[in-house]
Formats: sequence, structure tokens, C-alpha cells
Amino acid sequence: MFTREVINDLREIFDSVCRDFEAELVEFDGEDDHVHLLVNYPPKVAISVLVNSLKGVSSRMIRKKAYPSVQKKLWGSALWSPSYFAGSCGGAPIGIIREYIEQQQTPP
Repeated sequence: MFTREVINDLREIFDSVCRDFEAELVEFDGEDDHVHLLVNYPPKVAISVLVNSLKGVSSRMIRKKAYPSVQKKLWGSALWSPSYFAGSCGGAPIGIIREYIEQQQTPP
């Protein structure tokens, strides 16, 4: 569903949303059916609010572009499933997390 072009658009959208929350998109990549984000965000931001905004804004903007690969795979009219996983990586070296995200099988 996600082509390289869609992944590149998502990167720009997520970066913009993060800046709105005074957060930093440290690393981003994805595969054809999911994405990984490494985000540094301030403690005043609730992760659920940030994720809801990332998913909502990106869904609207990507659906607006009407990519054929995405149109065929929408969850009804939604781009994302209603769930997400968020984990803390406070003890892990950022380089290791960044390397994991970079090794995703980005679509051609």
C-alpha cells in the first residue's frame, strides 16, 4: 500500500506535525503496510494526543492525494487502524533505535 512516494509524503507530514507539538521526528521509515517513527517529544505532550494528530493529519492529507495503491487498501475511509504501539527507548542508545528503523524494507 505504501510506495516510496507515499513514504516520502508521510515523512514530511509527520515532521510538520511533530514541529507543531514542539517535538522532533528523529527517524522515520516504513514498509508497504506500516511505518516506524522515532520521536523526541516534550513531557507536556500526551503521547495519545500526539499519535492521534499524527494519524489524523496524515490520513486526511494522504487520502486527499488519492494514491491508487492507498485507495485500494483503506480501512473503510481510514488510512490507519485504530491501534498503535508506543514504547519508550530511554535506556537504549539512539543509534540502535535509528538503525532498526533505517533497516525497514522501504518499498521501491
